[in-house]
Amino acid sequence: MKITVEEVVKAVNGKLIGVRDEEREVINGLQVEDICMNSLEAKDGDIFVPIVGSNLDAHQFIDSAMDKLKVTFTDRELDGYRQGRAYIKVDNTIKALQMLGGHVRSRYDKKVIAVTGSVGKTTTREMITTALSSAFDVYHTEKNYNSETGAPVTLFKMLDRPSDIAVLELGISNFGEMDDLAEIARPDIAVVTIIGDAHREFFKTRENTRDEKLKVISRMDKNGVVFLNGDDPLLAEMKDRLPVNVFFYGTLENADYRAVNILQDDKGTSFDILHDDMKYSVRIPVFGKHNVLDATAAIAVTDYLGKDVMAAIEKLKFFEGQRQKIYKADKNGYNVIDDTYNASPDSMKAALDVLKGYETSGRRVAVLGDMFELGSETEALHSVVGRCIRDYNVDILVTVGKLSRRINEAAGEGNGLEKHHFETNDEAASYLKDNLLDGDTVMLKASNGMHFKEIVSKIVKEA
Repeated sequence: MKITVEEVVKAVNGKLIGVRDEEREVINGLQVEDICMNSLEAKDGDIFVPIVGSNLDAHQFIDSAMDKLKVTFTDRELDGYRQGRAYIKVDNTIKALQMLGGHVRSRYDKKVIAVTGSVGKTTTREMITTALSSAFDVYHTEKNYNSETGAPVTLFKMLDRPSDIAVLELGISNFGEMDDLAEIARPDIAVVTIIGDAHREFFKTRENTRDEKLKVISRMDKNGVVFLNGDDPLLAEMKDRLPVNVFFYGTLENADYRAVNILQDDKGTSFDILHDDMKYSVRIPVFGKHNVLDATAAIAVTDYLGKDVMAAIEKLKFFEGQRQKIYKADKNGYNVIDDTYNASPDSMKAALDVLKGYETSGRRVAVLGDMFELGSETEALHSVVGRCIRDYNVDILVTVGKLSRRINEAAGEGNGLEKHHFETNDEAASYLKDNLLDGDTVMLKASNGMHFKEIVSKIVKEA
């Protein structure tokens, strides 16, 4: 597929400005090949989208971007216009970006699967992509391009990536955003993973979070399909309350696709999936009940689409996700579970569950940092994590940062739990390097803003 400036202008209800009549035809015929939101990364063939943020207005970089490319959006008149360049005037650059992504989606005549939820979106999307790759050439969200600005970029890249089906990740952090994403993504099938406390600062309650996430089905007709995590009580109660076809996946009896007989060893997790009169045995090279649920969702979608489930299961044996990394530090004698990509109370408990189930000859060490965007309940939700620490057979608790001190305090004293608190990553890394022993297993989890990768790099660099 190709898209020209003329088509872009029509798609976003824009207007070419600063163009001489004699060059209008040439300008209209310019092709747009990619989207750029960072002027330093601009290249010929891109369209520059200057975003107005809380701290920076990227319109000030239009002129430098135009040194490298020929097309830009702008939501205002500019002081000057270069000859041979396309300046597309729009009401709002973010809305124009979304409209452009939606326009490309309208030209995609294959099925689109959308994955959303408070926790587990990326891994579930990756699992579905892996499973479906047994039968399809799958287009999917890359990196973290799942937001109100990232999702349109993902959609736009469909232009030059032929595929049989698309799996998109949709992430939101405030009211109304899913309305916009559903409008441009127009999913045929949706998967909702879990309703948790992520972005509690904005949504205030879990019920609000659920209602906003479920707007992913708002542009579906009666033939739309949504797969819900039946283990989540807020999703389970939506049975017979949604205007689309609903399937549940999970470990409870309410699940249409039910995971049972879950067993974990040092190489991964095995389990069975029950559906109608069928039983499928599955093996995945990752750990934790949350990954079992993600894989179950992937099998459910594969089965619904009428594809070979056994072929999908074979693909999942070799699943490689972005999030959970295990480093077997043979030189140092301890193992590191790197689960540092972001954190909420639910994902932190899931990480602790992985640590609990991981076979180890030594001590279990949990390194936990601050969780952000939890709003007025920030301290209370850190305390909730602390109070459940002992449920996960943790031998040593290490907390890092200001907020995580609440985790440390709520974990209590005695009963064999050793506790340490540090203000900085350097302090925590130094402690770990000096005190981890042969056979120990250490798990790290915190919000991205805590930069826990710094700790990981310091304790595994000798591995």
